[in-house]
Amino acid sequence: MSAWDLIARTIADAGCRLVIGLPSDEPGLLDAADCHPDLEALGVRDQRVGACAAIGHTAVSGRPAVLALNSGPSFVNALTGLLEASSLGCSTVVITTRIPASELGRGGFQQLDQLAMAAPLAKWSFLVEQADQLVWALRRAVHMAVNGAPGVVVLEIAHEVLEADLRAAEPMGSVRRLTTVAPDEAVEEAARLLRHAQRAVVVAGGGAKAAGAGEVLLGLAERLDAPLFTTASGRGVIDENHPLAQGLIGLYTSPAAQPLLDDADLVFVIGSRLEETARMGWFSPGAGRLIQLDSDPAAFSLVAEADVNLLGDATLTLRRLLGVLGARDADATDSAWRRRIGQVRHEPRPAPGAEDMALSAPDAITATIDAFGRDLILVQENGLHDMWGYYYPVVSVSDRSTVISPGEQTMVGFGLGAALGAAVTDRSRPTVVICGDGAAEMSLAALPTAAEQNCGVTVLMLDNRGFGWPRFVRSHSDSDDSLTRFATPSHVGRVVESLGGWTAGPATREELAAALEKARLVTADGGIVLISVRVADEDIAPGVLRAFEPPDSAGQGLDGAD
Repeated sequence: MSAWDLIARTIADAGCRLVIGLPSDEPGLLDAADCHPDLEALGVRDQRVGACAAIGHTAVSGRPAVLALNSGPSFVNALTGLLEASSLGCSTVVITTRIPASELGRGGFQQLDQLAMAAPLAKWSFLVEQADQLVWALRRAVHMAVNGAPGVVVLEIAHEVLEADLRAAEPMGSVRRLTTVAPDEAVEEAARLLRHAQRAVVVAGGGAKAAGAGEVLLGLAERLDAPLFTTASGRGVIDENHPLAQGLIGLYTSPAAQPLLDDADLVFVIGSRLEETARMGWFSPGAGRLIQLDSDPAAFSLVAEADVNLLGDATLTLRRLLGVLGARDADATDSAWRRRIGQVRHEPRPAPGAEDMALSAPDAITATIDAFGRDLILVQENGLHDMWGYYYPVVSVSDRSTVISPGEQTMVGFGLGAALGAAVTDRSRPTVVICGDGAAEMSLAALPTAAEQNCGVTVLMLDNRGFGWPRFVRSHSDSDDSLTRFATPSHVGRVVESLGGWTAGPATREELAAALEKARLVTADGGIVLISVRVADEDIAPGVLRAFEPPDSAGQGLDGAD
């Protein structure tokens, strides 16, 4: 059989279901996937969008996505999205080609040292130079993408292997995610610290969500009377209406919940490396007790030395820990701590303006989530005003939702591509993107594919006529901001309309309600909707403002110490 047919069969056997890419000059992996009964081929207009679509697919399905590329500009164009996939720990298998060996070093067309370029972001890469390596390398790639710390792997296949006639390999079954439980000694020590904590806080990251640890997370928090926070990538692991749920940490912490982080005497971090945005405003290494649970040993000692490191699967290890912890004394938790947790939960949403008043960003975001329901697929972007979407209670999602946000790289133009991959994977739920006008314009190449696929995506575009974050930063140094302002109005609406989609530009809450009602009908039928809301420069989420406070007014660490 042909090499591409064998590749398609092997990745399907391994458990992959979606192959994303642009059609190459000659039939390749995308074509072979299109002919395979267990694979879906998603042809995109831009490799950067394709890499973001891979993130969306994996977030919704839990399966690794396959990105089909070629040597040269095709590979380079995908790198920004792959950098984001690496930052998010997204299982992505990149399959690319190498030019003929006879042209290496001789000015060969589109020659590129792809593995060297991918080295900083790939957890494993390999060049397949022999035909008998092909099936092994493919299965190894899927295994490496999903096990340990999930991430990006790159497989480069030599032209000579692709030209060979290959025998069909016997089906070998799906590649499975391997799980382990932390050692008993470490579990016992963690239980001892938890028994003595009076003001414990639990933080769940993307690793906890990937492990499906929501039920045991809530069991632990309830046992400890502990407020439960998530990172941006961990959002959706629990229902945010739970009495102990407090929203997000770091840059995204609500002002009402911030004192709980400041005054905690123990923080239990599950499935997070505590990247910089997650630590902002509250975390001081060494200021209080720290327990860290992760399936990847590289997550430990990254930003702080924990009192206990638990190496293992989040669900299995927490289940073991709950058994060892046993029932806690009713007096073990500070009674004032319980009251404070309850007070935060009763903090109201930002008060909306009158029906005929201009919309604010939180008004628009809250109304949109309410219209589509808490079980939706919510895709975030990197921008200034859409930061409101990270804040509870502006947004509250259920544990049946899927929340997809950029990682620590926070590329601009992430949202529409990620929404495309999510929507083609799960058409049973509405997909909503919250983004700025600059980010929307940067990812327009996703829209034609979304229209062709009848994805039914709603885009809430918060339009400040420019790049909001650079403008906000410049305002703190009295710098000129003219370059951050667009001289022409956004053309995203015209693109959506040209693709058969529907657009609206509501200016009041009443107009927004009518637009959202129409959006539900259009997207249910597979159409694209753009709702553009003008926002003011001053409409900024509290965490962003807090990040620019003088150092002496920032959070003081786990126990409030200087």
